[in-house]
Amino acid sequence: MVAQASGSGTPTGGEADGTDEVADLFRALGRQIKVARVRAGMSQKELGDRLGYGEETISSVERGRRTPQPELLLAVDELLECGGLLASAADDVRRARTRRRVRHPEWFRDYARLEGEAVELHDYSALAVPGLLQTKAHAQVVFRTRQPLLDEETIVQRVAARLDRQEIFKRWPPPFTTFTIEESVLRRPLGGWDVHYEQLEALLRFGRLRSVELQVLPMNRKEHPSLGGPFIMLTPKGRPQVAYLEVQHISRLITDPDEVRILAGRYGSIKAQALTPEESLILIEKMLGDR
Repeated sequence: MVAQASGSGTPTGGEADGTDEVADLFRALGRQIKVARVRAGMSQKELGDRLGYGEETISSVERGRRTPQPELLLAVDELLECGGLLASAADDVRRARTRRRVRHPEWFRDYARLEGEAVELHDYSALAVPGLLQTKAHAQVVFRTRQPLLDEETIVQRVAARLDRQEIFKRWPPPFTTFTIEESVLRRPLGGWDVHYEQLEALLRFGRLRSVELQVLPMNRKEHPSLGGPFIMLTPKGRPQVAYLEVQHISRLITDPDEVRILAGRYGSIKAQALTPEESLILIEKMLGDR
């Protein structure tokens, strides 16, 4: 079976899908964190340094542009002696994180929900850095240069939603993930060299995670098993493996076992022709040094 959806990517009404309610919760918690921080006489950088977070993360959380993760709420509550006010909201945030995925465009939501519960994920990327591995700056360029143009509010929402997807790497146990990326993708300095440099560094960090295998498919290969474009293989917990295709904002979620099997075999062929994970990281390090 193939589930197919297409759309312009414009958000649907938040009231029906819970986005407004979730966003209000995150903004309220962000304001509470700011009040507690100011009361303690700390700057955003000082609070971040004490807790092991970046200044930008604290700033984004306080402005309601980034999910206030339960771990952050607990840490802030303890450090700033909030008497359990923030800690008591941790469970609410855990439940809201699932609901927040509806901030993705409608045609992407079914996949986003499956991704959030995946135990395995295998991504072949032929045109772009996988969304799960993108930095904030890279994602901003992706959405800001999209045609037709998106408004600023939608760009902010899409970037935040994309970054939130990376929470699956912090889950325990984390899903087993593999990424096979065309070398040509890594050679394109999207957003300029500074943005690209940061993105390559991020790929190194992701590639060194124990739960992640990152491979590069070199441009000098004389044969190619998947000239039909990128795709993702995904196994949700307790459910059969599915495949996901996306092109020009038209998505297909494939559940037919025969079609899934064909794509799974194709992915195996792609990995076999790619550099090993160790060789791939060495290549990315060389790209960084070639600046």
